[in-house]
Amino acid sequence: MKSALRIEQKATSIDDLNIQLVEQSIFKPSAGHALIEVKSAAINPSDVKAALGLMPQAVFPRMPGRDFAGVVIDGPEEWLGKEVFGSAGDIGITRDGSHASYLSLPITALFERPMNISIEEAGAIGVPFVTAYQGYLRSGLPQAGMTVVVMGANGKVGQAAVQIAAMLGASVIAVQRSSHFEGYSCLPVSVINASNLSPDELASRVRDLTEQKGGNIIYNTVGSPYFEAANKSLAKGGVQIFIATQDRAVSFDIFAFYRGMHTYVGIDTLAMDCTASSKLLHALKPGFEDGRLKPFSVDQIFSLEQANEAYRLVLSGSPKRVVFKLS
Repeated sequence: MKSALRIEQKATSIDDLNIQLVEQSIFKPSAGHALIEVKSAAINPSDVKAALGLMPQAVFPRMPGRDFAGVVIDGPEEWLGKEVFGSAGDIGITRDGSHASYLSLPITALFERPMNISIEEAGAIGVPFVTAYQGYLRSGLPQAGMTVVVMGANGKVGQAAVQIAAMLGASVIAVQRSSHFEGYSCLPVSVINASNLSPDELASRVRDLTEQKGGNIIYNTVGSPYFEAANKSLAKGGVQIFIATQDRAVSFDIFAFYRGMHTYVGIDTLAMDCTASSKLLHALKPGFEDGRLKPFSVDQIFSLEQANEAYRLVLSGSPKRVVFKLS
């Protein structure tokens, strides 16, 4: 008998979160679906926030978990035994997710994982790389001759955004609260330590690194704390991408916006189902296979029995990639 995590209702705090470990029997997938035996599944901040009622889309009761890697054990014959990976805005939110031994998905959401990385790493790629890549797809892909500025670069989405921009040939500037970029990049990355810098000072540093032109794309993974500096750092016709914020309301200079011919792009991966999300990961697969992209280091591996500890670690803001490993 295998097991799964189940949350009956949203919690008001992490102390009230009741994550049940329940038995899960193997089951027959419905028509057009396949059954995956999950081998690894990352724990994303959005998984924990959904359990705490901070994601209004979340439906209860449910099994949480958006990212996965595993083996197809039932479904079309051509998929049996193949190792797959993926992510979603619906699984773990509006349908049962990957923090379980078995996961049923539409056949259209099946994509083989990169085989030159571990299955634990494959299960931890998901949400950050989907978010980063979707931002670029909606804003215009980076290319050689362009400068991409990633603000909040040491976060997981920030690290993925740096990797993808470098893979596509852009020059990358990492803005963060330290002098050392924690992630991987196939090209050199310039680093700006934003600690104690005013918006004007930060923008001046960006312009100094870009021959006073500014960034063609600014991937703002933090939102309001970098909003003003990002606007002042944008090149003519530049794009700023948003995925999160601390404050909803910010001061907005309309004159500078239209005179700069700027564009704002907002990203919500919860709006992307398992097929759309996993398809984006599949598009990045060649980068992982040839080494231009690298998976995150899996720093913390937990069993489902350790769910409360793992969820608390993620909610604390740990920079480590936290993953469930299932037998």
